[in-house]
Amino acid sequence: MSGPEKITHSLDLVEEIDAWLPQTQCGQCGYPRCWDYARAIAGNQADINQCPPGDSITITGLARLLNKPVVALNTAFGVHRPRTLAVIKESLCIGCTLCIQACPVDAIVGSAKLMHTVIAQECTGCELCLPPCPMDCIELVPYASHKKNTADRWPEYSMVQTDRARNRINARILRLQAEQKPLRGRHHKQSAEEVTDPEKIRREIQAALVRVKAKKQNR
Repeated sequence: MSGPEKITHSLDLVEEIDAWLPQTQCGQCGYPRCWDYARAIAGNQADINQCPPGDSITITGLARLLNKPVVALNTAFGVHRPRTLAVIKESLCIGCTLCIQACPVDAIVGSAKLMHTVIAQECTGCELCLPPCPMDCIELVPYASHKKNTADRWPEYSMVQTDRARNRINARILRLQAEQKPLRGRHHKQSAEEVTDPEKIRREIQAALVRVKAKKQNR
């Protein structure tokens, strides 16, 4: 098999694996995007039981896809909990934009020094917006379950929602990259930290994830 054919097959496999991930983009698996986790699984660099939101449904689906044994969720990456949505207590919001910067799917809208709000239908419940908020004005509320279709794999995530979340995080990365292009024309030399790229986004999300876990432990 030639090189290009191997690459195509690899991408097809990653896409199949990615389809079994609920696309919360929460980073609990240890990777910044569900796509990155799917790539790691395809490359035998990660196990199939590292996704708490997907839990047993995702593990069983991946086991069948990859002809692997079904195993229990690795609780080192978290435990499965009912899906929640983030809601901003708007009277307390100071418009710092930190939650907007943390949201991997651009589900929070607002401007500096203006009230922010969460677009409920776009929120994946990843919780990454909680730690950066200096006013502690974001709360989690139970998710009102959707009408499950036969094509849906999870009771709390429809395939329409997972597709949208996947598209939104990809669009966010492209937007951040585009916003950095004018900076490259500046006379001063930028450091690697100044350039927004997928690797920087990866580090930022991982840092947010560490803060989420620390905050949960302190509750």
